[in-house]
Amino acid sequence: MNMPQPDPDAQLARWQRFRNSRNAALASEFGWLTLTSFQWLEGRPGAVELIPGRWSTDGATALLTASADEGLTLVETGEPVDGTISAALANEESLWWVQYGGRDGRQVVVELAMRADKYALRTRDSESPVFTGFDGVPTFDYRPDLVVEASFRPYPEPVDVPIGTANPLVDGIHRSAGELVFRLPGKDHEFHLQAEEEKLGALTVTFHDETNGAAAPGQATAEWRKVSTARPRVDSQGNRTVILDFNRAINYPSAFTPYGTCPMPVKNNSLDYRIEAGEKEPALF
Repeated sequence: MNMPQPDPDAQLARWQRFRNSRNAALASEFGWLTLTSFQWLEGRPGAVELIPGRWSTDGATALLTASADEGLTLVETGEPVDGTISAALANEESLWWVQYGGRDGRQVVVELAMRADKYALRTRDSESPVFTGFDGVPTFDYRPDLVVEASFRPYPEPVDVPIGTANPLVDGIHRSAGELVFRLPGKDHEFHLQAEEEKLGALTVTFHDETNGAAAPGQATAEWRKVSTARPRVDSQGNRTVILDFNRAINYPSAFTPYGTCPMPVKNNSLDYRIEAGEKEPALF
């Protein structure tokens, strides 16, 4: 019995709703488009770029000393910082800690982050030109032929694979849950991509392809992208399948800002194929 064919108009409408939601999420207050700096904390108290106060770390905690007239307030309570405060994070955690600037005193949020077991600061400025000038991410036209069925082949146990990130001083780990195996139009071989398992069993793959940094005007994508699937379906024979829709390939935050620490693909997640679907490289900086 033949499976019913998807309605092209319905597919396109769902993708357009996805794109609207994606652009709205990027345009959220103090989101990734507002990042304006990334800097490591030092052991000796001192000034840092863009932010009032004196900052340091003893390794276990981050410390901030400021006077009330410097205009720093706690994000959570709005209470002025007057004296020395501290905060402690685990690796990969972040905290929107203090804010300052602008007419209301909250133009800039200072994010405290722990990356590579070191404390760092990032500023999120609501007046960043990347944010105020944003009108959506450029994309390729919708490609129904790049919506493919993939077989998910889970590993007996997840495998932690060391990877790089967008920041050369920060290493990452890709927890590979298994491989997605699929074919693409015009190619006679299978493709294999290692996937991470997300909440509720959804899968995410981070990949390179031959559009990354392409020279053709308007056809380039960022250095790498990612695409997510629903939880695999299991048939009566125990085979697990997902729909891999490359039209939903999106950029990591590092495509929009030089201050991200986004994970790179694992070594073998490179496709010898032009995935002319999903998000293109944004022309932001």
